[in-house]
Amino acid sequence: MSAEAQVLVLEAPRQLVKRSVALPEIADDDALLRVDACGLCGTDHEQFTALLPGPMPFVPGHETVGTIERIGPAAAERWQVQEGDRVAVEVFQSCRDCDACRARQTQRCARHGIADMYGFVSVNTTPSLWGGYATHQYLAPDSQVLKVPAPLDAVTATLFNPLGAGVRWGVTVPGTTDGDIVAVLGPGIRGISALAAAKDAGAGFVMVTGAGERDAPRLEMAARFGADLVVDVTTDDPVKALRSATGGALADVVVDVTAKAPAAFGQAVRLTRQGGTVVVAGTRGSEDTPGFSPDHVVYKELRIVGALGVDTASYETALQMLARGDHPWDELPRTVASLDELPDLLELLAGERTGVPPIHGVLAPWT
Repeated sequence: MSAEAQVLVLEAPRQLVKRSVALPEIADDDALLRVDACGLCGTDHEQFTALLPGPMPFVPGHETVGTIERIGPAAAERWQVQEGDRVAVEVFQSCRDCDACRARQTQRCARHGIADMYGFVSVNTTPSLWGGYATHQYLAPDSQVLKVPAPLDAVTATLFNPLGAGVRWGVTVPGTTDGDIVAVLGPGIRGISALAAAKDAGAGFVMVTGAGERDAPRLEMAARFGADLVVDVTTDDPVKALRSATGGALADVVVDVTAKAPAAFGQAVRLTRQGGTVVVAGTRGSEDTPGFSPDHVVYKELRIVGALGVDTASYETALQMLARGDHPWDELPRTVASLDELPDLLELLAGERTGVPPIHGVLAPWT
């Protein structure tokens, strides 16, 4: 085994620089992971362009799947894993003692929270290997890892993160159940994941919306994942389309996972039936909400819930879903990049390079 890891350090906006970092000594309570693959999402290209500022310089990457290369005995006992096991790494660390952690809401951990989540820690913090853009990642004592089911390859397994979000945002938070009408706003990887999760929870009808030419192939993929209706909101009114398809009914649950789409929130409120639930999981990037009438929240007695991050139970469900293979995950438009190719892929995902961005982007650092 090499004594060094190869990493990509984001030193400034759009400046990913390859460095060599010494591998740390592993004690009783921590571990070293060989990174097999790291999934990419909107957070990654927003970090890359500094739309989402980070603690530069740092090693990004928060959807890591890898193989335990070295592990201390206490960590092995706590996580119930051993050397050679393939695991998925949760983005949040957990003290396991505070009220939030005991409730399995580790994104609210009193010791950690979002302050030191993986893929967002300065490279100047020892031992530097805090993200998945690397051949190796350090697993601190408060890490949370999940065994990856044996049938899953590493690239597909990185979907544990967006699918876990789909489970939590599309099912757990709103309480989606048998027969529900669900509208998912945004046909990216998390929107398709919310669609799959809602269908698995027994939703009777799921609509997915997108906007314009960029989303056209994504809406086509949503249909292949079982969407009962797909709507391009730049050409069709989603409320009229939903009523027409359901015999006049609106959605019991609306899941808004759009990014930088200020008008989507107003659409979500209009799409929801009286007494229904709106889950807001995508960020607007703006304080404006065109088309939103607060009075509708009152008259409809809506429940509007924000959702940030994913919990362990949702990740576990996601890995089980991926292992069952009930949905065409392997058919997702996907680009797998090496460390050297990653900056180009991030530019494409950010819309700064000509071409159609994939629904699923993945870093494979050993290619």
